[in-house]
Amino acid sequence: MATNHIFFDNASTTSTDKEVLKKMEPFFKDEFGNAASLHSFGQRASAAVDESREKIAKFLNCNFEEVVFTSGATEADNLAVLGIIFANGYPHKKLHIITTAIEHLAVLETCQYLEKKDVEVSYVKPHKNGVVKFEDIEKEIKDNTVLISVMYVNNEIGTIQPIEKIGRLVLEKNKDREKRIYFHTDAVQAALWCEMDVKKLGVDLLSLSGHKIYGPKGIGALFVKQGTIIKPIQHGGHQEFGLRPGTLNTPLIVGMATAIGLIKKWDLLKVEKLRNYMLQKVQSKFDGVSLNGSLGKRVKNNLNLSIKGVEGEALLLGLDMEGIAVSTGSACSSGSLEPSHVLVSIGLSHEAAHGSLRITLGKDNNKEEVMHFLKILELLVKKYRKMAPKI
Repeated sequence: MATNHIFFDNASTTSTDKEVLKKMEPFFKDEFGNAASLHSFGQRASAAVDESREKIAKFLNCNFEEVVFTSGATEADNLAVLGIIFANGYPHKKLHIITTAIEHLAVLETCQYLEKKDVEVSYVKPHKNGVVKFEDIEKEIKDNTVLISVMYVNNEIGTIQPIEKIGRLVLEKNKDREKRIYFHTDAVQAALWCEMDVKKLGVDLLSLSGHKIYGPKGIGALFVKQGTIIKPIQHGGHQEFGLRPGTLNTPLIVGMATAIGLIKKWDLLKVEKLRNYMLQKVQSKFDGVSLNGSLGKRVKNNLNLSIKGVEGEALLLGLDMEGIAVSTGSACSSGSLEPSHVLVSIGLSHEAAHGSLRITLGKDNNKEEVMHFLKILELLVKKYRKMAPKI
C-alpha cells in the first residue's frame, strides 16, 4: 500500500471537522446527562439540544419545533414517506406517491415496499442530463396523490433537481385540491452547495445528514413544516414533538449543528476549480471519456465519468492500492453487482454504467492530490485497456 492517502469520495462521507469534534467532546465525558431528565445534568444536555435545534432552524429558515432529530437521513427519509402515508388514510384509502427513478435507496426502496402494500407509486425518469423536469412531475399528479418526493441533489451524478419549481407547482395545485399534496426532498447532498431556505424551496419535509457536511455519522434531521399531517413510524417515547421516540444523542446533535454553523467558512469555490481542472485533464488525457449528467446543473465537487474499455470496479481497486479513494456509485449499493440504477435511468448501457467512476472532492483536497490521482489513473487506464480482450 502506498503512503499517499487521498480521499475523493466525499459524497459517501466526509471527515469530521476538528472544531466539530472539540464541541462534541464534553457531551461524551462530563456533560453526559439525558436531555429528558429533570436534574441539572439533564437540563444542561437539554439546553445544548435546544441550542443546536435553533442553529439548524436558522440554517433552514424554519421554526424551532419544525426540526426533528433522527439517527440519520435514511431514518428521516423513511419517516417522511411512511409517516405521510400512515397519517393520510392508509390502508383504508388508495394513495399515490410520485417520486423519481434516481432517488437514494432510502426513498426508492421505501416506495417499493409501499407498492407491495397496495400504495400506487409513479417513478419519473430524468432526462439524459440527469435532471427531472417539473412538467414530468406535474403529468403524474392524480386526485389521490398525497406525496411528491424528489431528491435535491443526486448522490451519484451530482445533478441538481428543480426543487423550487416543484414547490411552486405543489403550492398551486393545492389551492384547488380537497386532498393536500405534501412535498418532500432528500437534501443530504445539497446542504453544502445549494439554497436551503425551506420557505424559498416550498417543501413540507426535508431530510439532512450530519456526516455529509463534516459532522458525525449517526445523526440526521427532518424538517417537518407546521401543519403537516404525519405519524411516527416508531414507538416508545414522546421525544421530538412525539414524532421520533428514543433518548436524544446529545453529542451527535451538537456535532451536526456545529458542522452546519461552519458551512459558510469553507472555500467551496476552490473545490469547484479543482473539479473543473480534473475534468479538463481527464478529457485531454484519455479518449472515450464521458461525463454522466449535466455539468452546469451539478454540485461543484462531483464528477461521474464513464471511461470506455475499463471496468469501474477495476479502477477503484487499482486506485485504492495506491491509497486513493473513489467510488463507482452510491456507497449504499456497493455490495451489488448490478449497474447503477441512476446511470441506467439516464440511458447508459450496462457496460458504460459498469465503467463509471464517481469522484467527489472535499474542502481539504488540493491540486497536488489531483495531479497524483491523474498520474495513477493514466497508468491504470493504459494497463487495463491493454489487458482487455480484443473483440
